[in-house]
Amino acid sequence: MKNILVLHGPNLNLLGTREPEIYGRTALADINGRMEARAKRAGVGIDFFQSNHEGALVDAIQEAQGKYDFIILNAAAYTHYSIALRDAIGGIDVPVIEVHLSNIHKREEFRHHSVIAPVVMGQVAGLGVESYLAALEAALLKMGVAE
Repeated sequence: MKNILVLHGPNLNLLGTREPEIYGRTALADINGRMEARAKRAGVGIDFFQSNHEGALVDAIQEAQGKYDFIILNAAAYTHYSIALRDAIGGIDVPVIEVHLSNIHKREEFRHHSVIAPVVMGQVAGLGVESYLAALEAALLKMGVAE
């Protein structure tokens, strides 16, 4: 069975209540539920992990090697400065899709640059919850299991 790991970075545990005008009102559990339902229809296993700690996310990326076929990653604020995440992604053979709920290119200047973008397969941003779902569809297509 093919498997996908979805990693959620710092403050994403507050989705639904934190700055809903930017991030929407959908809770993280609801996003995970929608992704899980879609993965199940495709016959793909999917696991979720959220952490506010950079090292825990680095560990999860490293541990994905040989266990997962794809990673969907919303690194949140770490997107813009975590060389540790970038190096972890670059150090494994598992393809990664970078996800953002908001359009980082329309926000504050410091959010425009992603240090992980050069080592991921692609980036989906600005579609709200659908950013995650679009990344999942892309991963399913790349794995050859999309309906």
